[in-house]
Amino acid sequence: MSNAAVSSPNGAKLGFGAIFSRDLTASIVVFLVAMPLCMGIAVASGVPAERGLITGIIGGIVVGALAGSPLQVSGPAAGLAVIVFEIVAKHGLSTLGPILVLAGLVQLAAGALRMGQWFRAISPAVVHGMLAGIGVLIVAGQFHVLFGDKPRANGLENLLAIPGAITGLSVSTFGAAEAALLVGVVTIGSILLWEKIRPAKLKLVPGALLGVLAGTFVAMGFGLDVQKIAVPESIAGAIAIPGMADFAKLADPMIILTAVAVAFIASAETLLSAAAVDRMHDGPRTKYNKELGAQGVGNLLCGLVGALPMTGVIVRSSANVQAGAVTRASAILHGVWILAFVALLPFVLRQVPSAALAGVLVVTGWKLVSLDHVRHLFARYGLLPALIWAATFVMVVATDLLTGVLVGLALTVVELLPNLKRMRLKIAQQDVGEKEQEIRLEGAATFVQLPKITKALDAAPDGGVVRLDTRALTVLDHTTTEVLSEWVKSKERTGSKVELPNACVFGERLRAAGAH
Repeated sequence: MSNAAVSSPNGAKLGFGAIFSRDLTASIVVFLVAMPLCMGIAVASGVPAERGLITGIIGGIVVGALAGSPLQVSGPAAGLAVIVFEIVAKHGLSTLGPILVLAGLVQLAAGALRMGQWFRAISPAVVHGMLAGIGVLIVAGQFHVLFGDKPRANGLENLLAIPGAITGLSVSTFGAAEAALLVGVVTIGSILLWEKIRPAKLKLVPGALLGVLAGTFVAMGFGLDVQKIAVPESIAGAIAIPGMADFAKLADPMIILTAVAVAFIASAETLLSAAAVDRMHDGPRTKYNKELGAQGVGNLLCGLVGALPMTGVIVRSSANVQAGAVTRASAILHGVWILAFVALLPFVLRQVPSAALAGVLVVTGWKLVSLDHVRHLFARYGLLPALIWAATFVMVVATDLLTGVLVGLALTVVELLPNLKRMRLKIAQQDVGEKEQEIRLEGAATFVQLPKITKALDAAPDGGVVRLDTRALTVLDHTTTEVLSEWVKSKERTGSKVELPNACVFGERLRAAGAH
């Protein structure tokens, strides 16, 4: 990096020293957030904790250097824990590597073919329904770990077994189940309490870290006989390179379909997270195809060393932005700190109880189950998007992640049926004055046309006036409305002014969705 001044995410000019100081501080914050999540998500996925740490290292050092979203942080994601658990249960841990290699190649090809914008066309109802379903499955699975037990084979079994786990507790004796529950409850309670009372000066101290520390100190202080996480003496000992017999399994069509599903879900979660990160700062916007390619490289490498799949993750990314990160150096450094910690202090990690990590994941999973999203969809767009959310949610919990997403996407197509004969969209873009541009949309603005729409929107210059004319639209679906609304807010954060037509139903819909 040169000594020239660089703009921070809030638009201020910073010199090299200030940039390095902010990135260094942010990287430490993200490292503290990432450590318990990397291990916890690995355990929830049914794989050794160190595999999640390796993914965090690759996500930081490699993907951080290549990312199209400089302030986004990549690593193991709770959203993929369910599908990884199913892969390991059905096909064995050794099959995960080849699946990730193929998934990474799919992502690389998608980035090279400039398909990044298509992932933005996925309905918010499907995405939030999927995340809510994943949240329930994570809570249900980790609930049993809180009782010193192992998760069952699928989500429904986990849910049905919860009453038995509760009634199996003993009031008169204090055994392994009661000890694990005490550690988990202390962890969860510490996280929730910290979120309530955290002083402003300590807002960057992550609750997950404090929760794990509290659970660990309780286990050590009372000498509780609880299961601890297993970490090898050397991080190199955690690397498991797939053999030719493992890659031969890719001849199975079901394995190929699973790899494509992993690539699709990981890409969607990454690019939606990147869009959310863009809303948090005024710095460089995400280059979606570049980000997709970077994720492909990351998952390819994770597959070659037997680690967990990765995505861009919103919890670590938001911590990065809030901690004041300016460049991609923060994400890269957080990977360096994970590597250094695992290489030099593995004995510290071996003191962490599994129930403490389960407590972190119970809180993480519960936060994914947000009813605010479905309320927003119903209030803004009516019954159909809310039904899409509900159907995706129920199918993810009752069947599996891929089936739930496919059902949600199929229902999204239903929204198009009344308009099949009028699906054409014309976009006219012209300069109407100095630093003034008009974008006119005419016809049907649906998720099918979103790549075309976003290409035109992204070409609008920053700093001037943009008139978004929607008066000639005949259709504006909820997915496109959300994208347009977020674009308006993003442009206004860069100093542009976006004008919407008055007395226009679609202009009013955009205002109702949050655009001005």
